[in-house]
Amino acid sequence: MSTSDLDAKYAKMQEILRSMGRVAVAFSAGVDSTFVLKVAADTLGPENVLAVTGNSSSLARAEFDQAKALANTFGVEHVVLETSEFQNEDYLANPENRCFYCKSTLYEDMDRVIARRGVKEMVNGINADDFDDWRPGIEAARKHGVRCPVAEAGMTKADLRELSQRLGLPTYDKPAMPCLSSRVQYGERITPQKLGMIESCEAFLHQMGLPECRVRHHDNLARIEVPPDKIARLAEPETRRRITDHFRKAGYNYVALDLLGFRSGSMNEVIAFGKKQPQL
Repeated sequence: MSTSDLDAKYAKMQEILRSMGRVAVAFSAGVDSTFVLKVAADTLGPENVLAVTGNSSSLARAEFDQAKALANTFGVEHVVLETSEFQNEDYLANPENRCFYCKSTLYEDMDRVIARRGVKEMVNGINADDFDDWRPGIEAARKHGVRCPVAEAGMTKADLRELSQRLGLPTYDKPAMPCLSSRVQYGERITPQKLGMIESCEAFLHQMGLPECRVRHHDNLARIEVPPDKIARLAEPETRRRITDHFRKAGYNYVALDLLGFRSGSMNEVIAFGKKQPQL
């Protein structure tokens, strides 16, 4: 994409934000929401922006710590909500639309908080590419009137990353980090214990120099996804031993290496519906 086209999208996003006046950003410290928070703070002024982070067992502690640090860097008020999705049986049952229940809980909690502060608009980091995947959270956003300024401006994930780099954001090349519950196979009940196992094992892989990875939870089996060019490394005897030792201590009986390699949203491969989200 040409620089002028990208600049036009950026200007449109700023125009969308200005039309809102004051906003609350659903903020997870991911690439998307960090970009939205930064642009909102620059466009509206930090005093007109709230960063709202939902805190629960589904958010890795490293992500929570980065959210606090980034909000402080941008000079915006950071509101941490102890969200209640673990009290929602529909969420705990882990159906294919689990994300709908999680996001609905977050937006309901955000509604109550921002109303007390006189903020009327909630925004998130959904981008134009997200409509090509199975993302029930988009329907939750629509139901609660949450705006998607990145998608509304026509920005793709690549656009967002390029602009993040221009803005000097440390997240511009950060791997996607969806919530820990997304690693649990559909139909298997979500519990804090399982999410703790996943978090511990992914953190171990990160420490081994594998920032882009997933630990998929299948009952007592952990399925590891890493980029294809890293698979041979994980198959080396000493590396296999270290990984197996840690994963078993974390609670897994079996440890498997996925030969297809890393791919975002691989849990959705078992869903036969093939649905995409309706466009804005």
